[in-house]
This record gives sequence, structure tokens and C-alpha cells, in this order.
Amino acid sequence: MIVVLEHGITATQRQAVEDFLVARGFSIREVAGTEEPVLGAVGGQNIDVREIELRPGVARVVPISKPFKLASREFQPQDTVVDVGGVKIGGRRLVVIGGPCAVESREQIEESARMVAASGGAMLRGGAFKPRTSPYSFQGLGVHGLELLRAAGDAYGLPVVSEIVSASQIDPMRELVHVFQVGARNMQNFELLKALGAVGMPVLLKRGLSATIQEWLMAAEYLLAHGARDVVLCERGIRTFETYTRNTLDVSSIPVVRKLSHLPVIVDPSHATGNREHVPPAALAGVAAGADGLIVEMHPDPNNAASDGPQSLFPEQFEKLIRDLTALAPVIEREIMRPQRHRGASSSEGVATSNRSSGTMRVGFQGARGAFSEVALENYYADTAVEPVSFSHFRDAFQAVLDREVERAILPIENSLMGSIRENYDLLLEYPDLRIIGETHIRIEHSLIGLPDATEAGVRQVLSQAPGISQCRDFLADHPDWKVTPFYDTAASVARVKELGDPTIAAIAAARAAEHYGLIVLRQGIETNPRNYTRFVVLARDGEPADAPPDMASIVFSTPDTPGALFDCMRILAERRLNLKKLESRPIHGEPWRYSFYADLELPAEPEAFTAALESLAAVTRDLRVLGTYAVSAGRSM
Repeated sequence: MIVVLEHGITATQRQAVEDFLVARGFSIREVAGTEEPVLGAVGGQNIDVREIELRPGVARVVPISKPFKLASREFQPQDTVVDVGGVKIGGRRLVVIGGPCAVESREQIEESARMVAASGGAMLRGGAFKPRTSPYSFQGLGVHGLELLRAAGDAYGLPVVSEIVSASQIDPMRELVHVFQVGARNMQNFELLKALGAVGMPVLLKRGLSATIQEWLMAAEYLLAHGARDVVLCERGIRTFETYTRNTLDVSSIPVVRKLSHLPVIVDPSHATGNREHVPPAALAGVAAGADGLIVEMHPDPNNAASDGPQSLFPEQFEKLIRDLTALAPVIEREIMRPQRHRGASSSEGVATSNRSSGTMRVGFQGARGAFSEVALENYYADTAVEPVSFSHFRDAFQAVLDREVERAILPIENSLMGSIRENYDLLLEYPDLRIIGETHIRIEHSLIGLPDATEAGVRQVLSQAPGISQCRDFLADHPDWKVTPFYDTAASVARVKELGDPTIAAIAAARAAEHYGLIVLRQGIETNPRNYTRFVVLARDGEPADAPPDMASIVFSTPDTPGALFDCMRILAERRLNLKKLESRPIHGEPWRYSFYADLELPAEPEAFTAALESLAAVTRDLRVLGTYAVSAGRSM
């Protein structure tokens, strides 16, 4: 049951309530992330809830109807985010766990770790104790395999996960893995689940071969009831009558589980399909259905793997899968989790941690609350405590960073349909003490928003910013009787609709704005072209490090007014093997018919190439400046 306490409850009263419940056999766990103080009470005797409600300091009691109490959303409405050495599973980020089915040798697992890290994976998998159907099959290297796995993970900043098959393995494994994996065959090994729950470490729980969703969640309940707090569910396919695949990936279970439970859920497409050719589409389907990540088998040489070679991806397939996920992520308002680590690491670094100081970070954005810029801010800083600060104009956000009113600002720089946000390109030059330290992009999905009692049929006037109106032209053309009124900001138009209080007036903006202002979405996805994305850059004062190891750079320069001047610059970049991602020209203020060139470059693995290119460019350009080196958190599909 859920016991909601009064805001003014005293410590003595609260202790009395807890003592009362414990005396009747209940175990107590505080429910975090709620506005009211809430206790979760599970187990215990059958009791009349009025006995609890009448105690001083108790506001109300809410029984939990599901058999899985601690795992249910009734117990905890907010999503659980499992933190594994800085890798957060759940929330807005997508986590990719990669590696071989089994650890076979030092060389094999080190090469696997290198490839996982280089491709953008966040964690390393590898079996050391292998439960095989045949007693004659390769059973793994045991503790020695775990030692090799952990060493490889540490060398590349990858937390490691490995399967446990017996409670007797807990002690040797707990010092060598970050996450215990419970395989499908052990999902209902309740004695193992009890023992693992008592350890208190993260557990990845795979769905059993023929387990129902309720049986799966009840297995998670065993872990939670015995002390575990960090449980990740894994859908790996169930056994059906189908023979063309190893198992049947139950994609429909993902949205069901997400509705029933607060626990994160990931997908194992390797065991679901049993064929490497089918793994990528199954993986993308699972993520599109709402999974929080993937655990994928990848091997440096699958054709000679000791186990599960046919379902293990080649390294290039694994890399392409992450690229495809990166392209998909903005569509479903997610981002790929990319832990901070040095590129090309070769020595033990451990799991990198954030370089930001503790506490809440103030981050500025342009627009009213609920604007697309705030959505980008929330996505980018999904794993960081931030305080969004709204500014009416782009210049105000730049100035606030310079004046230290905010620590960061996130601002749009380019839209895939409308082109560059030219004002912000100009401001980057006007504020030389600011640097780009990060980049992200989101999909722009417009919604028709009205008052709670409004209907689409009753709308007579629509407010929105000019780009929003332009991007929804086909939808608006279907309603020629509507009066379309430009407004200075999309989210502010929603605030204006609320202020006017007229159900015949609606706004076009992000669905997030409707939630913020207490309005409703009358129609979602009304943009003419769904392939509508906006790039955002994150700004900080000069000297601040990038939010993650940089893989991009932005520079600006002008050229002499001579034939071939720009060609000379491009030649330097080509000779240094620097991939030019974008080139943008802008007029130089006060110098008619002269232009600055903004260039986005993909950084090479060897930083010396970029340094050398800058030195060569300085000799043939004017006013060369680095606007920032940074990581792109949501890919480069622009």
C-alpha cells in the first residue's frame, strides 16, 4: 500500500506510523520524487486501512492492486533511472551494451571493448559462466574470464555486465562486475533472486523463455523485496511455435511493461532473432516501441566465436546500428547515452564522471516556458540537475552567460527546413568570450493547442510564430476559415491562449507547452514535413571544458579578396583529412560585400592534424577563430 503523509507531519508522528507498520509485518520504503511525503508498505498482515488513516500525520492510504507491489507504477509513478558508473539506464537516454557472448581470451575481449567504445557503446558485456543446453559446449572461463572482462572495460571506460548462474558466484563476481545479469533460465530461480537482492548491486533481469509479463515482473519483485533498488528488465524474446527465428521478440511487451512498471526495460535482439542479419531491424523496432536501450552481441571475428557466432554482429554492423539509432533517437525524443571518456583510451581510466560541480546548474534558453529550446535543454541535460532560465531574446541569453547569470545557454543554430538561425551566427562573433561546448538536435513536432474545453471543430483563430505557421501550411490550408495570426514566440502563443480564455483561439507550438500551461493538445503532428529537426549549440564562458570528449569543431574566418582564396582554405582541410560538415557565409558588419565563413569540422582521432590545419589556415585567412570544440550528443544527421 501507499501511505501518503501530511506535509506538516512531525518526526515523532512519522516514526510512530513506521513502527506501527513494521510491527504488523510490513517492510517500509520511502517513495522518492513525489511532492508529498510518501511511504511504501509491502508484505505484512491483512489490515483495515482505516487503522492507518486514523493515525496522526497520515493524509490517506492507497492500496496497490497489482501483485507486483514495489515494481508497479502505483508504488512509484516516476521512471527509475539506474546509474551504473555514470551510465544512466532509463530516462531520456538510450544505452547500448555491446560485447561478445563469452570472454574467450585477453586479446578478444580487449578488441571487443575497443570496438564498443569506438562505436559509441556505453557498457561492455561478456559471459564468464555460461549456462549451455549441452554439457559439452563451451562453458566460459569462469573467474579468470571476469578478470579479463573487467580489465578491458576499465581500459576503455566501460562498465561491465556478466551473467550469474548460481548464488555461490556472488562473492567472486561482485568485485569484478558492475551489473549482475540474470539469464532467461534463471528468471524464476527465486533463491538466486533473493540472494542477489540482498547484495544491493544493479541487476539486469532477462525475461524467461515462456514467462508472462506478470511472471517477469514478479521475478523483479523478488529482487526489490529483498533489497535491490536498481533493476533493469530485458526483453530477449519468448519461445513460440515459430522456427525461422531463435525466439519471438515480443515488441508489444515493451509499452505494456513501461505502463505497468517504473523499471527501465532494454531489448536483446541477438537472442530474440538468432541471426545477425535480423538483429539491427529488431533492435530499432524495440527502441521505437519504447525500450531504454539494447544489449547486443558483437564479436571481432563472429565466424570463429566460441558461442553464438551466427547471432553476433561484425564490428562494422555494430557501428552502423549505433549510427541508425542516433538517427532514430530525435524522432522519439531520445538521445544516445555517450559516457565521458578519452578517445582511443589504452590505459586504465575507470568510468569517467561529470566534470561539473555538484548542485543545480542554471541553463538559459530563448523563448517562453515550454518552448522547443526548453525541450532541447531537458533532453541534453536529462541526467543533470538543471534550472531552466527563460530569456525573451537570443542576445539576452548570450549576455547572461557572459555575466554569469547562468552557467550555460542552449540556443538554436540551424533548422533542417528553414536553414541557419543567422542572428545566432552573428552573435557568436559578437561574444568572443563564449565558446560552444556541446551540440544536440531534436525533432520539431508541432501541435494544435487549446483550452481544456476547446475542440478542433470550434477553433476560429490560430496564434504562432511565423516559422511554425509556415511549417504547418498544409494543415492550415485545410482550415481556410481560420484566422492565422503571427505571434513573437510559439510557446508564448500558448500562454496567450490561456490568458485570453477563449476556446475558439488555439496556438501552434510544442506539446510540452500545453503541459506547462495546463492546456490540451487538440491535434499532434500537424507539421507538413515530419523530417523537421533543429540543431542547438550549448554555450559557456571561454575556458570551460566541453561537456564530453570533443569530436567536432566550429571555426570562423574571412579570406582576402583574391581569386582562389576560399579554395586555398578547403585544400588545407582536405590535405589534413579534416571532414568539412558545413560551410556558411555571413556578411561582415561594417564592411559591405565582405564575408565571414563559418565551418563545422569533424575532428580526427589525431589532434595534431587539427592543430596543424589551424596553423596553415592562419597564414591564408584573416580573423581566424575557433568557436568551440565539442561533442555532438544526438548524432550528425542534419
